[in-house]
Amino acid sequence: MMRLGIALLLLLGFANALAQEPLALVSDAVEGQSYSLSIQILVLMTLLTLLPAAILSMSAFVRIIIVLSILRQALGTAQTPPNQVLLGVSLFLTFFIMAPVISDINQNAAQPYIDGDINAAQAFEQGIQPLRAFMINQTRDSDLSLFAGIAGSADAASANDVPLSILIPSFMVSELKTAFQIGFLVFIPFLVIDLVVSSVLMSMGMMMLSPMLISLPFKIMLFVLVDGWALVLGTLASSFYT
Repeated sequence: MMRLGIALLLLLGFANALAQEPLALVSDAVEGQSYSLSIQILVLMTLLTLLPAAILSMSAFVRIIIVLSILRQALGTAQTPPNQVLLGVSLFLTFFIMAPVISDINQNAAQPYIDGDINAAQAFEQGIQPLRAFMINQTRDSDLSLFAGIAGSADAASANDVPLSILIPSFMVSELKTAFQIGFLVFIPFLVIDLVVSSVLMSMGMMMLSPMLISLPFKIMLFVLVDGWALVLGTLASSFYT
């Protein structure tokens, strides 16, 4: 868990550090230790492998990608938009939602660590606080109580006292619940269209004609008329408490 937090901090500040000055062959750490350039690159490549897990487990990505996947299923458009497009939209919307958190981490943890003012442990402690606050705001108390009970942990006095080992799974379960609730509301209008088209076809005796073939243009037309993409993405962005 410590390495996960440090990975986020280093990745956020690495591009800015490269823009300001090149990496030296030997760099002095806060404690006076030295690390060669090859060691720095090896550590960075190792930390990069943790980035997908961090995005999935500690950000808004889970809720967004699930809702967009349910929306595509409700439209009945199979692989349109393709998975790459959904992933791209989800990633950039996640970056938009998490921008205040990322800015806070960069200002209070990543930059001081790059400048050598604090060590890795201090950078982790300062950088995890904005993420902790974000996850706490999205997590239901019932989910926190559930995992605290499973872990045999007593109730925390405050949000800052909740261990990450309890907070992260609680956050992910809450995100799954919220995503499916939003997906259910998104699915209802398209389900109504399918039911209406099926009833009309049955009343006309056209039972051999697939209802999906007839309802698809109407669902797309409805989605376009109500500016569906802006409505769904705007609702997703506003559903987070940052």
